Amino acid sequence: MQAIDSLRGELQTIVTQWGCAWPEKCVVEAPKDPRHGDLSTNLALLLAKPLGKKPRELAEELARLLQEKVAIIASAQAAGPGFCNVVFSAAFWQQVIGDVQQGGCNYGHFTDGAGKKVLVEFVSANPTGPLHVGHGRGAAVGDSLARLLRCAGYTVDTEYYINDAGRQMRILGLSVWLRARELRNLPVEWPEDYYHGSYIIDLARELLEREPDLLEREREEAIDRCYAYAMQSILDGIKHDLAEFRVQQDTFFSEKSLVKDHAVDRAFEALDKCGRTYHQDNAYWFATSALGDDRDRVLRKSDGSLTYFASDIAYHHNKYERGYDWLVDVWGADHHGYIPRMRAAIESMGRSQESFDVILIQLVNLMKDGHPLGMSTRAGTFETLHDVVKEVGVDAARFMFLSRKSDSPLDFDLDLVRQRNMENPVYYVQYAHARISALLRRAEERGIDCTDADITCLTEPCDLTLLRKMAAYEDALRGAARTLGVHHVSRYLTELAGLVHSYYASQQILGSEDQELIKARLVLFQALAQVLRNGLDVLGVDAPSQM
Repeated sequence: MQAIDSLRGELQTIVTQWGCAWPEKCVVEAPKDPRHGDLSTNLALLLAKPLGKKPRELAEELARLLQEKVAIIASAQAAGPGFCNVVFSAAFWQQVIGDVQQGGCNYGHFTDGAGKKVLVEFVSANPTGPLHVGHGRGAAVGDSLARLLRCAGYTVDTEYYINDAGRQMRILGLSVWLRARELRNLPVEWPEDYYHGSYIIDLARELLEREPDLLEREREEAIDRCYAYAMQSILDGIKHDLAEFRVQQDTFFSEKSLVKDHAVDRAFEALDKCGRTYHQDNAYWFATSALGDDRDRVLRKSDGSLTYFASDIAYHHNKYERGYDWLVDVWGADHHGYIPRMRAAIESMGRSQESFDVILIQLVNLMKDGHPLGMSTRAGTFETLHDVVKEVGVDAARFMFLSRKSDSPLDFDLDLVRQRNMENPVYYVQYAHARISALLRRAEERGIDCTDADITCLTEPCDLTLLRKMAAYEDALRGAARTLGVHHVSRYLTELAGLVHSYYASQQILGSEDQELIKARLVLFQALAQVLRNGLDVLGVDAPSQM
């Protein structure tokens, strides 16, 4: 049940009766000031000229028709130069309780994405070290986005792209080999760009214990073995950390498989058909400048090696080959300039630019004792996602990562999220659910039976405020899915929790002398608990029954 859809439907009936077409710029939305009504529309402003009437007069006529002929509308008034403000009846809002009861854990879901197959690719960190908190933010966003899009009716798969064929992996193998030599007291010359976190020493020690003859092998053979062992060990750790963080990755896709399966050749063939590739200086180029990039890009170097861009093009071409209609990538904010050239490649391969979207993840400033903690994978000074989750818990970490728009920097205050009080954002929302659960337990202990509750007595302003907010849940999900902004869900939950806490503080729910009102309000709170659980599930956060 959606207020906006309901009002829009009634307005479309009136527009048809007036002999007009629905105006493209017509807006039906909640007014900024709730005192102006539940919803407002500019319909009269847009149709005044075609109908030869003054906007204000048409708005008054529209208000009269709505109030006289639409049972779910309690009042309608013309406002300003030609707006129409609408207030729905209490009975209309009371319907949401039945909707929640019927929908259960699927309440708020909708079917906008039915029949469309989506691949959400996220994290995809080079397996050169443990995941840090920045990766954690991307993991929370990607996983929750997949949950959100499933609520919208899409068929969603998730994927982690393993960069296992690039220079960074070679450096990883070299770094482990050098540490192994150091552990055996052999001479070592340290390059500038090697990885020197303590985990590299641990990997070298483990491999030496498994393979004591490692350093007796030829240098390149030994480095290859160090690379293979380190990459697999780190990747296993990444998979474990993601699972602990309640992140589901359906597929871990290897970059190496692109060459093995001739995916690069097929992608280049698709690009050649568009006429935007050429050879120059013994290299193979893609004319991305013709499609909005600042310059053309090399795909195959003169020595025959592929650029990162070439691998990425092949990877995305492979995604489309697998039958996905829409690709959503979650990238670090430093990849912002990469988006235009990737869009150029996708368009040149015969796909619409609308079939590809990128969510950017800004940096996380990890704070402790009022001071920032530094993070650098090579220097080994980063805070791992595992350590952060161990310190504050999965719920707090995920909720904090999803509390702001992903392309905005995030200050993650470890001290704040450890507190068990209303200043802690996740505690604030979870405690609302725990409060309701405690209330329902007390009612059960008193033997209060709500099966015959009469919800028509929920007419107080505080009751209607909660009902309106519950009814807005589907709109919140739809808006979040449309903008790929999971933070809209956490914002909605925070606002709903605030209303629950205010209601709880101002009303004697079980202490009322009106027994029918008690039962009706208990049913109301049962529905509120369901909505809180549903929303928290989208975020991958638990809804505790006690705290």
